[in-house]
Amino acid sequence: MSKNIWILVSMLLIATMVLAACGGEATPEPTTAPVVEEPTMAPEPTAVPVEPTVAPVEPTAVPSAEPCPDGEKTVSVWHHWEGAYLDAIAAAYADYTANVNPCVKVELTFVDSVNDSISVAIPAGEGPDIIAWANDQIGTQALAGNIVDLTTLGVDTAYLESNFEPAAVAGMQYEGGIWGLPESQEGIALIYNKDLVTEEYLPTDPMDFAALLEKATAFKAATGKNLICNQAFTGTGGGDAYHSAPVFFGFGVPAYVDETGTAHLDSPEALAAGEWLVSLSEISDAEMSQDICTAGLLEGSYGMWWTGPWSVASIEEAGLNYGITQMGSPFVGVKTQMMSKNAVDRGNELAALDVMKYFTSADVQTQIALVNKTIPAATAAIQNPDVAALYSISEFGKALNLGVPMASSPYASAQWGPVGQAVVAIWSGAQSPADALAAAQKAIEDAIAQMQ
Repeated sequence: MSKNIWILVSMLLIATMVLAACGGEATPEPTTAPVVEEPTMAPEPTAVPVEPTVAPVEPTAVPSAEPCPDGEKTVSVWHHWEGAYLDAIAAAYADYTANVNPCVKVELTFVDSVNDSISVAIPAGEGPDIIAWANDQIGTQALAGNIVDLTTLGVDTAYLESNFEPAAVAGMQYEGGIWGLPESQEGIALIYNKDLVTEEYLPTDPMDFAALLEKATAFKAATGKNLICNQAFTGTGGGDAYHSAPVFFGFGVPAYVDETGTAHLDSPEALAAGEWLVSLSEISDAEMSQDICTAGLLEGSYGMWWTGPWSVASIEEAGLNYGITQMGSPFVGVKTQMMSKNAVDRGNELAALDVMKYFTSADVQTQIALVNKTIPAATAAIQNPDVAALYSISEFGKALNLGVPMASSPYASAQWGPVGQAVVAIWSGAQSPADALAAAQKAIEDAIAQMQ
C-alpha cells in the first residue's frame, strides 16, 4: 500500500469516528420525551376530583322535592278541653306543625267521655295516638293494654326528674313503667284573708301540725273566729278523702291505697292525723261545706280556707285581699299526655312521642300557663320569671311541690268513700280515730278483694 493510500484510509477512519461522535449528540431526542404533551396530560385524572364537588348538589335538591321523606303524618289527640281554655292549647299544637315539624299535623278531637270512648275504640284500632287525660287513670289503662310504657321508647326516670316537679314525676310511674308525660298540676293550699290573718297565725313549717293547732287556738282566743275551714271534715261537706289529704299525707301516710292494693289507714301516721283532727274539731265549727267556707272567708268569719286554684277567680272578683300558703302534703292531680297502643300499631309512635315532648316542654307550658293560669308540671316553667310573677300559680306551685300524686293504681277507687266517712266520724266524735280508721281500712280491703 502506498503512503498516499494509507494517508487516505487514515483520513477516512478519522471521518467515520467523528461522525460516530456526532451521532451520540443526536440523543437529545429522547431527552425531550419527558416533556412531550403526554406526561403533562397525565394529570387528567385530576379532573375526576371535580365530580365530588358537584355530587353533593344532588342531596340538597331532595328536601325541596320531598320535604317529608317518611311521608306526612297526622297525630290524633283525644281530649276534654273546651272553650277559651282550648284556644291556647290549639295554638301550641298548630305552632308545632308550622315551626317544628311541618311533616306532622296534630288533629284535636273533643271526647265527652274519655274513659268509655277509649275503652271501646282502642281495642278496635280506632282510638287516638295520644290521650290527654289524668294520671289517676294510668293503672287501669296500663292493665287493659290501652296505653304504652314510654320506657320502651327511651323515656327514663332521669328524663322525668330533670324536667318535671316531684309529684308529677311520681304520678307518671306505675309498676316500673312510665306511662305518660305530665303537662300541668292541680291541688289545694290554704287561702287566707290578709286583713284578718296576720303573720303570727301563718304556718312557718308546712309539716308542723302541732304549731298550726297552736295558732288556730290562739286565733280563736284573740278573735272568737275559726282559723281554718275545710269542707271535708264534716257531714255537711259530705266528707272527702281529697280535701283531707294534706293532713293525712302531711303526717306521713304514703298513700291511702298504693299500686299494689295495700291500704295505709291502720298505720301510726294515719292515727296521728286522726287525733289531730279531734283536737282541731274542739275549737272549730261542727258543720262546714264549700258554700260555708266560701262565704265565711269572704265575710271574715273564717281566716283560712283549704281549697284549690279554681276558687281564686271568685275570691278576686269579690275583691278580697288574700294570700296563699302551703300546709301539709296535698293530693296532686296531674294532667298528662298518654300514648295509645294504636299509635304503635300505625307506626306513629315516634311522631306521637315528639309531639308529647313538645307539648309538655317548659316553653310551651309557660305560654299556656300565662294564658290559662294553669300550674305547669315542668319545673322550668314554674320557675320562669313571667310565670313566677303570677302570684296564685307561684304559691300553689310551692304547695304542690310537697304533694302526693293522685294514685295511679286501679285500686284507688276503693279509697274515696271509706276515708271520707272515717273523717266525718272522727270530726263529729261518732267514732274514735282508731275505730274509724280501722273501719275504713277494712272497707277498702274488702272493696279491693272484689276487684282482684
